[in-house]
Amino acid sequence: MQVRVLFFGMLKEMVGRSGEETEFPEGSDLRGIFEIYAARHPRLREMARSIVIARNREFADLSTRVEEGDEVAFLPPVSGGAAGGPLEVVADGHYFALTRQAIDPRAIARRVMTGREGAVVTFEGTVRNNTKGRPTLCLDYECYESMALEMMAKIGLEIAAANPVGRVAIVHRLGRMLIGETSVAVIVTAPHRRPAFAAALEGIDRLKKLVPIWKKEHFVDGEVWVEGEWDRDVPVAG
Repeated sequence: MQVRVLFFGMLKEMVGRSGEETEFPEGSDLRGIFEIYAARHPRLREMARSIVIARNREFADLSTRVEEGDEVAFLPPVSGGAAGGPLEVVADGHYFALTRQAIDPRAIARRVMTGREGAVVTFEGTVRNNTKGRPTLCLDYECYESMALEMMAKIGLEIAAANPVGRVAIVHRLGRMLIGETSVAVIVTAPHRRPAFAAALEGIDRLKKLVPIWKKEHFVDGEVWVEGEWDRDVPVAG
């Protein structure tokens, strides 16, 4: 059977490609596919405890069977963001997007405001000029776009359903970003301030551990993919 296999972040560099269409025996599961690539690229096995595998844009256990035409993605630890305009999801007034353009938090806030809110809380993640004192030149963000957008929407809608808030917006930027630029914005409207603050904090915390987005930092003397940490409930390869 033919399966599409994708690699992201540092894993893409380890295997030397971003993806391929390849044949596997009928009845193969994700464990078997991982073992095939780990045998070719031993560094994958060394990182098994922090690699997550997705099948058809959903996190999956290694015992998951693979079928003809499936898409399997190898995902390194998240770093906790389309040309021509954003990829976006709008649901019941909530807004979620990936963009390669500058993020305008005020415009996003206006998009989700209804006039019923007494509070609008905006969190912006910005590019800082150093990491642990090491001067940073710029950042590159990449992601598994379709899965990332679905996960952002899922997080936002769950937060909205579980808290006394109005609307939630989450927007992440992709590509090259310079010092001081905004990489991510989480915006929450609510009748009162405390639920809005709590929901915005939950939104960025969950995004950092669940959404397949990776960050590469560029320094004067080199570059490195930032290794974050998956949420503890996400199944890993090792």
